[in-house]
Amino acid sequence: MTLHYYNEPRLAFAEGEHICPRRGIATYGVFDRHSPGRHSAVNIGTVGTSSDVDKLSRWLERCSLPIEGPQETPQPNLFPPFPGVNRTSAFFSDFVLNSANTRELMNKDVKAIQELKSREERINKAVDLYFEDVRFLAQNRHVDVVVCVVPEDLHRSIASAHPGEPVDEELEDESSEYFETNFRRALKARSMHLGRPLQLMRSITLDPSAPQQQDEATKAWNFCTAMYYKSGPKIPWKLTKDPNAGTSCGIGVAFYRSRDYEALGTSLAQVFDDLGNGLILRGTPVDLSRDDRRPHLSVEQSYDLILAALRQYRIALRTFPARVVVHKSSHFSDEEIEGCTVAASESGIDWVDFVSVMDSSLNLYRGGNYPPFRGTAWELDSLRAVLYTRGSVWYYGTYPGMYVPTPIELDMQKTESSPSAIVKEVLRFTKLNWNNTQFDGKYPVTLGCARKVGQIMKYLDDDEVPQIRYAYYM
Repeated sequence: MTLHYYNEPRLAFAEGEHICPRRGIATYGVFDRHSPGRHSAVNIGTVGTSSDVDKLSRWLERCSLPIEGPQETPQPNLFPPFPGVNRTSAFFSDFVLNSANTRELMNKDVKAIQELKSREERINKAVDLYFEDVRFLAQNRHVDVVVCVVPEDLHRSIASAHPGEPVDEELEDESSEYFETNFRRALKARSMHLGRPLQLMRSITLDPSAPQQQDEATKAWNFCTAMYYKSGPKIPWKLTKDPNAGTSCGIGVAFYRSRDYEALGTSLAQVFDDLGNGLILRGTPVDLSRDDRRPHLSVEQSYDLILAALRQYRIALRTFPARVVVHKSSHFSDEEIEGCTVAASESGIDWVDFVSVMDSSLNLYRGGNYPPFRGTAWELDSLRAVLYTRGSVWYYGTYPGMYVPTPIELDMQKTESSPSAIVKEVLRFTKLNWNNTQFDGKYPVTLGCARKVGQIMKYLDDDEVPQIRYAYYM
C-alpha cells in the first residue's frame, strides 16, 4: 500500500492558467473569449410573476457590476470578489433582459395550483403553466437561455405532500430531491425539444434579505457561470493539456429506472473531449444481472453504445481520439469490456481503459481537526486506489464542506494507463462542472453528468430525441 498526494490540476483560460475557476476567469478571462463567431451578448428570457421578474432584473443589474466578497473572512480564496458580467472584463459578455423577452405569470394561476389537493396534480399543473410561456419565448423570441423563477409559496406546495405543510430544511436548497425529482426535471424534459436550455431559480434566492443564503459574490459566481455555459456552446474554462499527449475522450456509462420503477432504465453515455464538450446519448433497456443484481450491458449493447459515442466524437472533431477511458459506477462485466473493446478497435483505437468509480468505505485520518487533503490517494494494490476528491484544500485554507468527506474507490479492471495516470485523470475530471465554480467536486464529470442526464431522461418518451448538449440537463 502506497500513499500519494497529487497537486491540484490546472485550468486554462483565455490569457493564462490557474487552479481556481473564479480567479482564472477574473484574472485571465473565459477560455473562449477569442473564439471565432463568439457572441458577446447573452439574451435571457424569463418566466415568473411580475414581482419575481422585477427581482431577476435587479439581480442581473447587480451582477453586471463588481460585487465584494465577505469582509474579514479567514478564507479569502474561498470567497473572492465577483468581477461583474460585462464586455470589458472576465466574461467579456453582457446579460441582456428586456421586456419583450419576459412572460409574467398571473398570481391567481399560481394560487390556484397551490390549492390543489394532490401533490402530483400540483406539479403537473405547474409544469403546464411554465411550459406554455417557455414555448412562446423559444418559438417567438431570440433568447439563448430561459430563466424560470419559482415563487416560494409555489415551491413549498410542490415540494411537500400537502398544501401549507412545512417544508423540511433539506428541501430549502434548489438541489433538493423533491424539487428536482419532479418539477425541475419534468419541466426540463418537457421543454427539451424547444432547443433552449432552462435555468430554474427559487424566488427566495433573489431576495438579499432572506436568511441562510450564500454571500452575494459566491451566488453571482455560480449563477453567472452556469448561465454563460448554458447560453453557448460556450466554454468558461478547460483542462490544460500535455502537448506531448494524444487526444483522449472520457465516456461515463450510467443507468436509471423508469418513473414507475417497473423497468430498469436505459443505459446512456456522457462523452467529453479535450475541451470539455459533452455529448448525450441514450442506449437500450437493460436487465439486472443474476450474479450481482446490478445492471450490465450485453456485448451488443456495449458495442452499439460506444460505437455511437465515438461516431459523435468524430462528427464533432473530424477525427477519432487516440485513447478512450470508460467510467462506470459499478464493476464491468466481461461482456461490457468485450463490446467496448471491439467498438474501439473498429474505430482504430487500441488504448482503452476501464475504470469503476465507486464510493469507498475506507477512510484516512490526519492529525488535527481537518480531513485529508483533496488529492490524497491510497493505492491499495496495482488495480485499486482510494482517492479523496473532497477534503481539505490548501488553496482555500480549509475544508469547504459541511460533512465529513468520504473518498471514492477506483477499480482499474483493465487498463493500459498506469494507476497514477488514472488517478490524476479522475481528479482532473472533477473540475469540469460549470454549474458550480467551487472546484472540489466529488465525482468525475463523466459520471456526475451521466447520472444527472438519467434523472431527466426518465421523463422523456421513448420516441423523443434527447438533446446532445449537457446544458439542457444541468
